[in-house]
Amino acid sequence: MHSIKNSFIAAFFFLTAAAAAQGQPQKVIADKIAGIVGDKIILQSDIRNSLADISRQGGTVPENAECMLMEQAIISKMLMLQAQKDSLPVTDEEVEADLDNRIRTYINQFGSQEALEEVAGKTIYQIKDDARESVKEQKLAQAMQRKIVDNVRITPIEVKAYFEKIPKDSLPFYESELEIGQIILYPKASRDLEQYIVGEMNNYKKQIETKVTDFCRLAKQVSEDPGSKDRCGQYQINRTEKTWDPVFLSTAFRLKEGEISSPVKSKFGFHVIQLVQRNGDDAVVRHILRIPPVTEEEIGQAKRKLDTIRSKIIAGTIGFNEAASKYSDDEAAKYSGPFITNRDGSTFVTIDMLDKEMVAMLGKMKVGEFSQPTPFEGEQGKKGVRIVYLKSRSEPHRINMKDDYSRISNFALEEKKSNTLEKWIRNKLPSYYVMVDPGTEAACPQLKKFGTDVKSF
Repeated sequence: MHSIKNSFIAAFFFLTAAAAAQGQPQKVIADKIAGIVGDKIILQSDIRNSLADISRQGGTVPENAECMLMEQAIISKMLMLQAQKDSLPVTDEEVEADLDNRIRTYINQFGSQEALEEVAGKTIYQIKDDARESVKEQKLAQAMQRKIVDNVRITPIEVKAYFEKIPKDSLPFYESELEIGQIILYPKASRDLEQYIVGEMNNYKKQIETKVTDFCRLAKQVSEDPGSKDRCGQYQINRTEKTWDPVFLSTAFRLKEGEISSPVKSKFGFHVIQLVQRNGDDAVVRHILRIPPVTEEEIGQAKRKLDTIRSKIIAGTIGFNEAASKYSDDEAAKYSGPFITNRDGSTFVTIDMLDKEMVAMLGKMKVGEFSQPTPFEGEQGKKGVRIVYLKSRSEPHRINMKDDYSRISNFALEEKKSNTLEKWIRNKLPSYYVMVDPGTEAACPQLKKFGTDVKSF
């Protein structure tokens, strides 16, 4: 039987744009109310659409998924209602930003705004309108959850007690993990080569405008962007997205529909950009990317500069982190530090997360060593030179307090937060009116944990 705290280890269920994107025609039975919390209802379709969305995104749906989602829905409604009572701030701007992010995610998945609207049977504006209230409820529930658990702290004694409760035969096994930093330089092509590329791109623009060829055919032939060349160089973009190069964005949004830009330089290379369609801060664009080639001379200059930096680090005249912040062309190093991170933000990574060239380098390195400056290829085939720092390497092992204190501390903290949230729910439950559909209650014994105040209708 699931506990309330385990329900909140899982993510909040999706009752938003994802459900709208599934489209009404997929419903095969009449909708009905699965539950009520206060004056808020939970529809059977909400649960089914959430399940469908998990499957569509490639997630694994457990056998008791409907019960788990129903449990989460009840708790989420309680948190949302309490957030309203406590007047927790959730602005319309935050809701709209969340909606826009979700819509962009689905547009990327379906390939275009038109494809999403066709599947949903609705316009983007109708999808957002249908999802707006649900998104606001989610954000209120999340704000309330943060208020309950944000001040929870963990002590070393509690960490030790948490670890000692784990059965010895259940201790997880971890593969070898590494902490790896890097300082990267991306050599710049010579001015002559850049001017040559600009000349070629001006010629592309002329050919398209005089109808010698069309943008789609030319993008497929000459663009060096592997992510878009096969679809005519097309992207769906939003003016507020931070992942796009600012020069690319500002150029695209200055164009009129159908207009083609002169060559512009971004951090990736040179582009000619065509605005296909614009709707407020959203736009469909096409582009052709050309990357000026870097010669061995520029590679050699970068290697010599990195060799000097490496010597200063080894001599102790500058720290590795400081050197990375000062000299590295890797944008991530400027904000999150020079160490490679995994999906949860930890700096401990496994071999399978690294490129082949780095794996080969690390095989010859000892902990604490810095590699020689070494050429490599980065995003979109961009040539660079890097030095790599192997800070630590763990042996394959069972989790233990010596090697994994930080990880165990995080686990213990999450459990304490879950216990705090569970206690809050149990204390608040008597003050909320909760009703559950008889069929749902019969199929989901864990709903009885909410106590005698859970009624059927």
